[in-house]
Amino acid sequence: MSVDDILGSNRTTEITVPRVPASSGGKRRPRVSVVVPAMNEARNLPHVLGHMPKDIDEVILVDGNSVDDTVEVARKCWPGIIVVNQARKGKGNALAAGFAACTGDYIVMIDADGSMDPREISRFTAALDAGADYAKGSRFAKGGGSDDITRLRKVGNWGLNFMTNVLFRTHFSDLCYGYNAFRKDCVPIFGLPDHTDATAPRWGDGFEIETLINTRVAKSGVRIDEVASFEFRRMYGESNLQTFRDGFRVVRTIMRERFGFGAPAEAPAGQTTTAA
Repeated sequence: MSVDDILGSNRTTEITVPRVPASSGGKRRPRVSVVVPAMNEARNLPHVLGHMPKDIDEVILVDGNSVDDTVEVARKCWPGIIVVNQARKGKGNALAAGFAACTGDYIVMIDADGSMDPREISRFTAALDAGADYAKGSRFAKGGGSDDITRLRKVGNWGLNFMTNVLFRTHFSDLCYGYNAFRKDCVPIFGLPDHTDATAPRWGDGFEIETLINTRVAKSGVRIDEVASFEFRRMYGESNLQTFRDGFRVVRTIMRERFGFGAPAEAPAGQTTTAA
């Protein structure tokens, strides 16, 4: 019995975007690492890992102290998966831990709830193959869409996009969407807090992580290409996202990254951290 037999076949439309060959001219194909933060996602992982492209070189599951069978299911669905345990709570800390464990040339970040289609990964790697440093997923780019975003969240996302584009002179159409890919060389640009320090929560540990990364990438001047993506509803379980609380954290992140206030500062590795 296949994964689709178990979970239903409503998401089996094939995506046929060809990957741009990166091995021309005698060069090896860039290795691709996929980071999957997960906490109590055992029911969703068979779908996510079952649709992962088979040419992915490395899948890293970052476990947020799950109390279900998340880790066991992941190992069964993707033999050889690398499991990393995060030191603190939050999606941001999970991603930082996952990035640190990656050995690939390209890194893809994807959620474990089934809302993001792993078969779209070829779109992101094609953008990187074509010269982008950071491939930004967008539900609002041509060819994208969402079954999940509410009218309130859509209006809020529009406002946050507008604010960011004015303050950073960017052209983001979907600031807060977390399906992104980038060259490993971009990781130092993110300047994420030390993922191994378990003593206290740090700014950037929560759902503001996408905004923090996106604004720092924009300030760095690297090439950013948007990639159309379709968001499905979460398959099982409930999201930890809270619209007003996490929206406020995104606003604080934008203000902090543009003007240097609004949240305790976190400096990139090797730099001095100063209070905001």
